[in-house]
Amino acid sequence: MDQSKTPLYSQLVKHSNESPLSFHVPGHKNGAFFPEEGQPFFQQILKLDATEITGLDDLHSPEGVIFEAEALLSELYRTDKSFFLINGSTVGNLAMIMAAFNEDDVVLVQRNSHKSIMNAIRLAKAKPVFISPEYNEEFRVAAGLSIDGVKSAISQYPKAKALILTYPNYYGLTYDLRSIIDLAHEHSIPVLVDEAHGVHFIAGDFFPESAVELGADIVVQSAHKTLPAMTMGAFLHFQSNLVSLNKLKFYLQALQSSSPSYPLMASLDLARSYLGTYKQEDLSYLKSELQEFKGKLEKLESIRVLPGDDPLKLTIQSSSGFELQSRLESKGIYTELADPYNVLLVLPLLKDGMEHRLLEAAEKIAEAVSTMPIEKNKSESKVNQKSVSTLEVSYKEMENQQTEYVLLQDSAGRVCAEPIIPYPPGIPLCLPGEVVTEEDIETIDLLKAKQAKIQGGEYLHAGKIKVFKSWGL
Repeated sequence: MDQSKTPLYSQLVKHSNESPLSFHVPGHKNGAFFPEEGQPFFQQILKLDATEITGLDDLHSPEGVIFEAEALLSELYRTDKSFFLINGSTVGNLAMIMAAFNEDDVVLVQRNSHKSIMNAIRLAKAKPVFISPEYNEEFRVAAGLSIDGVKSAISQYPKAKALILTYPNYYGLTYDLRSIIDLAHEHSIPVLVDEAHGVHFIAGDFFPESAVELGADIVVQSAHKTLPAMTMGAFLHFQSNLVSLNKLKFYLQALQSSSPSYPLMASLDLARSYLGTYKQEDLSYLKSELQEFKGKLEKLESIRVLPGDDPLKLTIQSSSGFELQSRLESKGIYTELADPYNVLLVLPLLKDGMEHRLLEAAEKIAEAVSTMPIEKNKSESKVNQKSVSTLEVSYKEMENQQTEYVLLQDSAGRVCAEPIIPYPPGIPLCLPGEVVTEEDIETIDLLKAKQAKIQGGEYLHAGKIKVFKSWGL
């Protein structure tokens, strides 16, 4: 198939060029009726904001240009079936999990997974068994799983119905995913992978291998993270004889909007073509430009550029990640995230000859860090040593339990009744049903002191956390 084709986008342009008279939704009628103040930015894109009329197909029952666009996506990734998602990787994670197992099933899940994974397991009313990740001492973050950790979990729960993994992590760190997939398949356990940050991995050997290439059963990718797709644009890839495709299709149409955004879908079509036509000369140019940018940053004494697995993820470590992020923003540089130690930059997937502002950014970064103290090496790191754990209170039990707020400093040993999620990256620190530990309290205090954004924890600002009344007393 010709990956330069963009069947959905091209059909939308053709339709717009015919100056159609709209007597259908949406109400702006191809942009003819729209608030004046919004027209300079919205006018052109509204011409593509159509609906399921003749010639434009239907996302939930594709037979025409959307079917062709998804077929091109499947051909590119060499899957059995691939789908456009218009509600982000979140809806892909929800759908694949709801399709893979049933209520009360035991599922193995990587503990540092995104909140959408945890929410999906809760909606399915399954019984999660958490596998703790390895701790990366250099990045000072949770990374991926070890084969030994997964072996231990499978030996303890051999009837598990699925293994849910995150690959790579937010910082672009990978692990031996192939061995883990092979191990799970030996036990007829399907492997579901949240690969939100790895959609570009098939662009060449400059990148790690994708979970799709490594044989995962279902893989969800955020196309908008590193490809030129609009926010909320994502892909889902299916290649399994262990999960029902029909069940997956049901949840995709049940959980996604019945009025999908055509501009968003068109951007997915264009993004797929962008990746599908990526050539060796593009890869060479990318390598050269990124290396020059990275080289300039490596000369700055007050920061460290950490060696990651994904070259589009650049982690800068300093005496304070939050302070560094603030300094960069004062120079007009907005980063993906900050944590107590690091700032993460997501770099562009350049093609040959593309103009960019990386060197300008390097100069501004140099200005921003010129007066920052040089980081002192810190040997301490708090690592959760539990390799396999479960919820103290099941999702079913939670439904009938009373809760109360207690002082955070007095909550060790109590069972958390609300999610505590530093965002980004959206990895839950505390989950409802888990026992609060002294380490959790120390981490929350640290994040509060650094003024990190935390989702959940309604009264953390007052030093309180919600717990279940009758547990952990």
